[in-house]
Amino acid sequence: MDPLSRAAAAAADAADPLADYRDRFAHEDDKIYLDGNSLGRLPVATRERLAAMAAEWGERLVGGWPDWIDAPLRTGDLIAGLIGAAPGEVVVCDSTTVNLFKLVEAALDARGGGALVTDRGNFPTDRYVLEGIAARRGLELRLFDGEPEAATLPCGSGDVVVLSLVGYRTGALADLAALQAAARDRGATLIWDLSHAAGAVPVDLRGAGAELAVGCTYKYLNAGPGAPAYLYVAGELQQTLRSPIWGWFGQREQFAMERDYDPEPDVRRFLAGTPPILGLAAVEEGVRLTAQAGVAALHAKAIELTELIVALHDEWLAPLGFELASPRDFARRGSHISLLHPLAWQITRALIERADVIPDFRGPDSVRLGVAPLYTRHVDVWDALDRLRGLVERGEPETVDATPGRVT
Repeated sequence: MDPLSRAAAAAADAADPLADYRDRFAHEDDKIYLDGNSLGRLPVATRERLAAMAAEWGERLVGGWPDWIDAPLRTGDLIAGLIGAAPGEVVVCDSTTVNLFKLVEAALDARGGGALVTDRGNFPTDRYVLEGIAARRGLELRLFDGEPEAATLPCGSGDVVVLSLVGYRTGALADLAALQAAARDRGATLIWDLSHAAGAVPVDLRGAGAELAVGCTYKYLNAGPGAPAYLYVAGELQQTLRSPIWGWFGQREQFAMERDYDPEPDVRRFLAGTPPILGLAAVEEGVRLTAQAGVAALHAKAIELTELIVALHDEWLAPLGFELASPRDFARRGSHISLLHPLAWQITRALIERADVIPDFRGPDSVRLGVAPLYTRHVDVWDALDRLRGLVERGEPETVDATPGRVT
């Protein structure tokens, strides 16, 4: 059997140990969804849980708080199991942007005001947070080109470095342990962004000696649009770092309201305002589903799916002017593939509007194809690239409206 045939893809799906998980997600559309790296599909259990939570809110009103109040830490412990953290080291709250601000400010306050360091290709919100802090504090913002490498990481004593474990544009997977060791040896504090990594690749924060991390939950953890994010603080650092945002949920004995601020002694000190209980319920369901499948199994399937994309790219798309922007070595990439083409925006629109395939576009010239092993099949990948090939061969991208969209 031709390994690049649709029959081979169907055979791989028939042998897939994760195949049954696909039915645990809502599929109200008949589209091929390759954008789980931006927003995961809706788990059926989440829809049911949110309906139950709404009913509980209606019935219990404020009386539900004794059960809800510890949800940020309880949900954080579920995420901890996916990223190699210990119980009590992860709390779910706020957005990735806000959590990154908290950790950068806390690290600067505790460890001196060196430079702020990140790669020029890092996710924009990470760069923007650092730009704002650098401007406010009068610090140097040091941007470097290329993928992060331990040997060339430009940092020194007192610096705070922010890196993504999986790059949002290329899907490149950084060497967590080597970069962590390099930062430590140079006296810098390294904060990881796990947004494109958690639930997609194995992560062992404790094993690598990582101290601080943030991440979102609405990509491979399938918690829903705008779901609350999380932050990780290694246990041994929790009493030495203080959040720059003082709020009543970070206060020890928070209902003793006549007292001055006295932060919790553990990771809860990084909480601020009232947690979004319905959002936390959605995070719980998405994370629970991911944990049941197991990150190792998810990663193994992601390798199969992304290898298929690379092979079909080489066979079908490279002759049509596409260029692979993701690492060819599967050990050095996450769960999405980036294809470069001068008409990337028009190609993305043509796929969505005319081929029922949902990828996404990242400027200036990248079509991203994200595979979510819980629900993406091998035949989905084959059909999507077959339709992509056909569109480009027929010249259809040149006929779509090239006006940039508000959302890409």
